[in-house]
Parts: sequence; structure tokens; C-alpha cells
Amino acid sequence: MKALVLVGGFGTRLRPLTLSVPKPLVDFANKPMILHQIEALKAVGVDEVVLAINYQPELMMSFLKEFETKLGIKITCSQETEPMGTAGPLALARSKLIDGSGRPFFVLNSDVISEYPLNQMIEFHAKHGGEASIMVTKVEDPSKYGVVVLDDDTGQVERFVEKPEMFVGNKINAGIYLLNPTVLDRIEVRPTSIEKEVFPEIAREKQLFAMVLPGFWMDVGQPKDYISGLSLYLDSLSRSCSDKLAKGSNIVGNVIIEESAEIGEDCLIGPDVAIGAGCVIEEGVRLSQCTIMRGARIQKHARVCGSIIGWMSSVGKWGRLENLTILGEDVHVWDEVYSNGGVILPHKEIKSSILNPSIVM
Repeated sequence: MKALVLVGGFGTRLRPLTLSVPKPLVDFANKPMILHQIEALKAVGVDEVVLAINYQPELMMSFLKEFETKLGIKITCSQETEPMGTAGPLALARSKLIDGSGRPFFVLNSDVISEYPLNQMIEFHAKHGGEASIMVTKVEDPSKYGVVVLDDDTGQVERFVEKPEMFVGNKINAGIYLLNPTVLDRIEVRPTSIEKEVFPEIAREKQLFAMVLPGFWMDVGQPKDYISGLSLYLDSLSRSCSDKLAKGSNIVGNVIIEESAEIGEDCLIGPDVAIGAGCVIEEGVRLSQCTIMRGARIQKHARVCGSIIGWMSSVGKWGRLENLTILGEDVHVWDEVYSNGGVILPHKEIKSSILNPSIVM
């Protein structure tokens, strides 16, 4: 079985982190986003993942090569020379996706994090016998999205309504699809939207069905949603694999810590914190609702809340970073600096207080 992961785009919403690496390689809960998806696909029998890439393909493939052996899965690349939208990459990768078996293949957006109920989706797709299945998720405010209107009993998609002014439903596209190879016959090798051009056509022919995602879902393509997504992911982990979470008198709520990280005395960590490999958290540090990426150092008595600390960065003694302060790679914040929100580009040294809002160039 095969799968296509859409990893095109420049990741501008998640800068400054994506100034160092492509968005799918940005760490999420201590592993690159795309590895969450590849592991989930491998678990349901996918033996080849095709990456649709138009940005830094060499870096992406160089990084993922080591995981081919570790995971026992083939990873190949389909490179775009121009942005092809969300459907064009499928046509471009046609020869890689069709193997003559007639079996359906998965398509995933790379910045989606969920519980990935892919086995249930395979069963759902086989049961309804249609041409395509999409995963949908419920949202509180559907007016911000394109709403999928469907028959709740059969799952058959009736139509799509973009940012409805009146309530027509609360289910939106979750960016996880299972498609028959015949769908590729509908797509030309040109920039095309699968949501606005391909799926509506399949729906009109009554061949499109939607399965409601039974667990959490989050598009983590921008910092605010990244932090919210971490909370949802750790909550899910607490119910399914609680042994992966940190325990101790200094831990509050759900926290994940890589084994190689060093934690000092008298720290208070949590809730909703991820600490990566090789991190050093010195004594008296307070961390909550944040990610501390690989190799970062948080010095004595600093506080980080609602923020992301990039790879190999540091926060000085008694520093206070909160309210969506995002440090890129190799950013060094001096002692006693206070930030109430701001974006710090990679390879910077911050010596004075950061105002809110701020962009430090």
C-alpha cells in the first residue's frame, strides 16, 4: 500500500523555525512532524511513502534516509518545479502511486497532527465502495473554514460550503484522504486544488464519503496552533501511552522529556511541555505550555510559558518568555530579559528587553 504526503510550501506561517529546516522536519513532541505521519502509515501496512516536495528536497531526503531502514519503509520524492496546489502533486506522482493492484492510497497534509485512525478509514472506505474517502473533524466556529456537508447516516458528501455565513454544519476537511487510483484520472499536471476542484466533482457523482475523526485534530502550521496541538497530543498520549510521559514531584500535568535532557533541582515543569534531546534545564526553572527543542539551555530561575525555544538556543538567568515568544535556531537571550510575545530570527543575541509585539531582525 502506498501513501503521498504533501510537503510542498515554504512554511512561512511557522517562521522563524522554518528558516532553518523545512516545516515537516520541525520538531513536534520531540520528533519531526512528518515522522508522526510516516510511523502511523507504516503501522497500517503502507510500505512506500512518496513525498511531494518543492522546497529543500535534498535536505528532506537526506534526513529521512536513515528512517527508511529504522522503520522498514520506502521513502521516495516527487519534486515540483513550481507550486502545484493540493491536487497537482498527485498527478505529478502518478507513476509512483499506481502499482497495478488497484488498491487505494493515502494522501496526508504534512502539517496535520491527529490520532490517525487509518485502520478505521480503510474499513470505512471498503464498506461504502465509493471512489474517495476524506476525514473530517468537528470545529466550534465553522464560519472560518470550508464546511463539508454530508449525510450523517451514510457519510456521503453532498456539497462543500466555503466560510458559510449561516450554519450548514460543523465538519471541516482534516487533510487525510484515502483515494482509489481512478481519482488520478481526474487531475491534470497543473496547479489544482483538490478541495475546490476535484472533491466537488466526485461529490456530484455521489462517490465521495466522509468519516468523522474520532480523536483530536490540529493543523500545527502556525505557532499558536502548534502550542495548542501539543496540548492535545500530550493529552491523547496520556490516555494511550502514558508510560511515555514524564513522572515526578516536579512534573505537573502532561510532559514529555527526552532521556538525554538534564533537569536541575527545584524545577517545576508542566503542564503541556516537550523537552528535546540534549536540553539542559537548570535549577529553579519554570516551564509550562511550551516546547524546548533539541540542544537548548534554560538557565537558572528562568520562566518560559506559551512559547517555543528553537534548536541550540538559550534563555538567560531570570529571563521570562511568554505569550507566543518564538526563538529560531541558535538564539541567545541574555539574563533577565522579559518578552511578552515576539519572533526572534535564527542566530541572534538578545541583550535588552523585548517589547510586545516585536520582530527582532
